[in-house]
Amino acid sequence: MRNQQTPIAMEGLPFIALAGALALIAALFHRQLTIAPALVFLALTIFIISFFRNPRRVPPEGEQAVVAPADGVVTYLGEAREPHLGTEMLKISIFMSVFNVHINRVPCSGRVLETFYTRGKFLDARDEKATFENEQSGIILETDAGPKIVFTQIAGLIARRIVSYPATGDRLLRGQRYGLIRFGSRVDVYLPKDMAPCVAHGDRTVAGETILGYFS
Repeated sequence: MRNQQTPIAMEGLPFIALAGALALIAALFHRQLTIAPALVFLALTIFIISFFRNPRRVPPEGEQAVVAPADGVVTYLGEAREPHLGTEMLKISIFMSVFNVHINRVPCSGRVLETFYTRGKFLDARDEKATFENEQSGIILETDAGPKIVFTQIAGLIARRIVSYPATGDRLLRGQRYGLIRFGSRVDVYLPKDMAPCVAHGDRTVAGETILGYFS
């Protein structure tokens, strides 16, 4: 899978190159114009580089720990019906702003039973209706601990491009990079209903490191 070692997500390189080229062109012609456009495009280039940054993360010890799949803020925590498994589960939603790292990581080790992609709307990702109406991509994972879990990337008002690498049958490792969403959105994680959450509404999470809960 891509982006396992690269400091910048490969998907961001075309955007960085375009913004950088515009900054260079504006700088070369600043005498005919002003320096302001060059500074604007330079700032945009720096922002895009920051957006697609891909830092190293170290998962906590203990394979029973489930880690956050995304950097961001917990905007929902409670029981909800997971439509693909058709059962009540513990749902944790993590909202990613444009300032968060957008590389997503696998919550726990296991085998991919199924992947799904649903086209839909682009509501604000903080709106709970986004769970049912927004474009999304998800993975059903048979965990090494036994239970099945589901984690779903949901497009938002700005984010309209979901990238997910795994295919059915793939073996995934906890904390492994598995995809990203461009320019802000959220990830929903569905865990066993009896799992005691280790985060609360409003908490900030770090993908691959923040513990969401433990398998019993």
